[in-house]
Amino acid sequence: MDRTLVQSHTGSFGHIMQTFALSLLVSFIGTLAGAMFIPPSLVGLFIVVEVVMLVSVFIIRFRGKTIGYPFLYIFTAVTGVTLYPVIANYGGLLGANLVSVAFLATAGIFGGLSFYAYRSQRDFSFLGGFLFAATIGLIVVSLASLFIPMGSVTNLVISVLGIVVFSGWVLYDVSQYKDGVGSEQVPMAALNIYLNFINLFIYILRFLASIVGFSRN
Repeated sequence: MDRTLVQSHTGSFGHIMQTFALSLLVSFIGTLAGAMFIPPSLVGLFIVVEVVMLVSVFIIRFRGKTIGYPFLYIFTAVTGVTLYPVIANYGGLLGANLVSVAFLATAGIFGGLSFYAYRSQRDFSFLGGFLFAATIGLIVVSLASLFIPMGSVTNLVISVLGIVVFSGWVLYDVSQYKDGVGSEQVPMAALNIYLNFINLFIYILRFLASIVGFSRN
């Protein structure tokens, strides 16, 4: 009886991944909405909402609390809207076929790393401190790039680092969640995995754009 009670209050890894998959679907719907219904003049508002929600997540995690499913799906819908201009921009640079290749590459890398971390007996918790510091570094560089033009070589290096860092996060998070989490922690776990996937996708797009930039110079 006690064991059954514990299991009923535990979110399995499968449940986490199902929630993540649904989050991706919600994000895709948000991207379609951004393409068809959201005026470009309103995208800035969605970006502000996205940033505020993301900061809220950090504060919630710092306080040892968690988020609910409504927060998760609202956030992923909002990020879907803000992703549309990014994807459209890379589509103009790379073409729709290469954007599709980037998504398939992201799915392949994500799937392979997730499978390895889930099946492996290795403990990837040692990566946590390095990945956190590296992510802060990437955020700082990304903010700086808004004001300082980055050359092709710099963009290539940043994109490779981004791919490595978020690949590391996939290993870290999957290894942390593979034995399940408390049921109330499932939305936060799914959000972490969602952010890993989306950021990996964006950095792969940036990598391909850097390669194309080299070939044109």
